[in-house]
Amino acid sequence: MEGHASGKMALTWLDESGVNEHLTYGELRAQANRLGHGLRGLGLEKGDRVLVMVPRRVVSYVIYLACLKLGLVIIPTSEMLRAKDLSYRLRHSEARAVIVWPEQAAEMEKGIREAEMPAGTVRISAGDEIPGWTALASVMQDQPEVMEAAPTRREDMAILTYTSGTTGNPKGVVHTHGWGYAHLRITASSWLDIQPEDTVWATAAPGWQKWIWSPFLSVLGMGATGFVYNGKFNAERYLELLQQYRIRALCCTPTEYRLMAKTDGLERYDLSGLRSAVSAGEPLNREVVDVFRRYFDITIRDGYGQTESTLLIGTLKDTPMRIGSMGLATAAGMVEVIDEAGQPLPAGEIGDIGVHRDMPALFDSYYKDPERKPGCMRGDYFVTGDRAKRDEEGYFWFEGRNDDIIISSGYTIGPFEVEDALMKHPAVKECAVVASPDEIRGHVVKAFIVLKDGFGGTEELAVELQRHVKSLTAPYKYPRKIEFIAELPKTISGKVRRVELRELETALRG
Repeated sequence: MEGHASGKMALTWLDESGVNEHLTYGELRAQANRLGHGLRGLGLEKGDRVLVMVPRRVVSYVIYLACLKLGLVIIPTSEMLRAKDLSYRLRHSEARAVIVWPEQAAEMEKGIREAEMPAGTVRISAGDEIPGWTALASVMQDQPEVMEAAPTRREDMAILTYTSGTTGNPKGVVHTHGWGYAHLRITASSWLDIQPEDTVWATAAPGWQKWIWSPFLSVLGMGATGFVYNGKFNAERYLELLQQYRIRALCCTPTEYRLMAKTDGLERYDLSGLRSAVSAGEPLNREVVDVFRRYFDITIRDGYGQTESTLLIGTLKDTPMRIGSMGLATAAGMVEVIDEAGQPLPAGEIGDIGVHRDMPALFDSYYKDPERKPGCMRGDYFVTGDRAKRDEEGYFWFEGRNDDIIISSGYTIGPFEVEDALMKHPAVKECAVVASPDEIRGHVVKAFIVLKDGFGGTEELAVELQRHVKSLTAPYKYPRKIEFIAELPKTISGKVRRVELRELETALRG
């Protein structure tokens, strides 16, 4: 970012009420340097952990840049977390400071008390003044706009991200300064395909590793202009903003793309400015890709990665598209489909996705748990927990999480193919497929379906949907059970919680 022209626009921010804020690269650098001096003045030193809990605001970019330049370790934290989540992160990380948006300060105070943090923990409000907290504006006041960066090395810890922790306490994933450079080389240029003249909208919120991936590192690292919308998701509003701001590169979640694709009257929107569109987080249904091609002449390119890495598999720019495929490994020989012995499998065989230990973008370690990463290794490969197969040309095809795979009457069924077929029906807004216990078959396929407005969850529609799936996939894969629900359970990052649906089925049928 240091080399980008000072007058170039770095960020364009908009909230739901229409309030705008703009920041050039020169202004962003100056504010980050002023904050860096102020944080140093509060006694924070290289290696100290700082928990940052700020929503989609321009100041979040300032905070992250200042911390990285000082050599502080950032703990990205979603503002949706509660005191129990916060206390664990504070205690486990031994954070020296917290920087919080005012609306979340009360919850953070509870977390600090539960964690029994030392009295000297630095508390900073990123917005308005709060009694007992230091205002960010006062930390920056009268500070110099030029600052030398701390002498960090590539192996020094930069980011400490906590996983979602759906099966126990979250794991602290350590990313180093060197990981950031590897990420830029792989993700920003080859997948997102960001050009300096682009206005880029990556919708991830601060507090998640995906925000560091795209809105932060990729946009600023490539010298583009980041568009930031601080508002709730609404498909029509998103489409309007894409048109109004002539977004050139877009990175959305699969859920956001799915709901936009199901919007009525797509022909009303002009997205001719859109040059690059990518999706990550979950596999993207073919129907969604087809809709965006048909209406907007843009092909959404899928990508796969984890909190523990950057992009591992994807359809990179200038790579031939295989609709429904995850794409190719981002580094030859670094990602494979492996067997139980940790050996790469031949084309067509289903196995575990493994990341070679030498992959530059693989995480350093799990914080305070040195044995955990080796325990996830199989031979030379880190096992991601997802299953796939590769074709003769090296394209990966997603089969599901290890826990998501359905075994019914001896057949192995990946939920994604069934979900993809269901999404092609005009009545289906969202869906999730899981295993449901069955006395005869062991398990059968069950689909939980959210319908579009105007459709009723009738027995006749359920039968129609079953026939629909049979017409598009092998007949044994059709959902023998269908339940219509108002909404799917999701993580706070927007991923469907199939584990919750599975547990519900097991409890009901067990």
